[in-house]
Amino acid sequence: MSRLDLHLHTTHSDGSCTPTEVVGLAHQARVTALAITDHDITSGIPEAIAAGEQYGIEIIPGVEISSVVGSSELHILGYFLDWQSTLLNERFKSLRDSRHRRNPQIVDRLQSLGIDITYDDVRALAGSDSVGRPHIARALMDKGVVTSAKEAFDRFLGEGKPAYVPRELPSPAEAIHWIKAARGLAVLAHPTWVKLTDQTLAELARQLKAEGLDGVEVYYSTHAARQTREYLSLAQQLGLLVTGGSDFHGLTKPDIEVGIGKGSLHIPTVLLSKMKEKAAQE
Repeated sequence: MSRLDLHLHTTHSDGSCTPTEVVGLAHQARVTALAITDHDITSGIPEAIAAGEQYGIEIIPGVEISSVVGSSELHILGYFLDWQSTLLNERFKSLRDSRHRRNPQIVDRLQSLGIDITYDDVRALAGSDSVGRPHIARALMDKGVVTSAKEAFDRFLGEGKPAYVPRELPSPAEAIHWIKAARGLAVLAHPTWVKLTDQTLAELARQLKAEGLDGVEVYYSTHAARQTREYLSLAQQLGLLVTGGSDFHGLTKPDIEVGIGKGSLHIPTVLLSKMKEKAAQE
């Protein structure tokens, strides 16, 4: 049975596997098409394309952009975009620069808690220009302060925790406009993560559609069956594309595997043809 996975991270952002390793894992899982969606960076795409040619897997250029709505983060996935666009990559660099300003502040707060950690430790683990909290979590794991990334976020790094520092982020509308300017498809990632206080998810999705949103990530590793049905209904009501992905990261999400998520994820491969039809119109 062939599989589809449209949400994967590599060492070019906060994943622990190289693009080649991710494509190799996809091959083992019988994935025939996948999207590399690193956070705010597209530098892993060429290596993934080369590996895809080796394994006979179609590689869709993608990205995941963090944005903020109210006081919570909201992620927008981009697909089939011109990933070599100078303007797009300048915008991504601005987001990575904001991380570089934020991360040392997080490390300073951890040090004030008596934890022996430096930003050099974190950057050495990252190995790329896209450094984020998952890398800090891995550094805490390596030093034996925590036993998992979840514990690192629950105790130190999550919103409201002792080492949390807010980030400079675009609005969801801005993130969508960046993707559309690069002729890509914009998709609301893992809607179960969206935290709203003054409006419903349906109201937000309707607003974002007016800004150019193309789809909703309906199939996702941690969506319960009820949530999948709810998001599928929402996408159909608003005339939005349906997508899905595992959100594979490797070490920081060890229970999620390429292509199958936590074991039961199945993304209908027919979804890809509908995405391609829409992308051809951009």
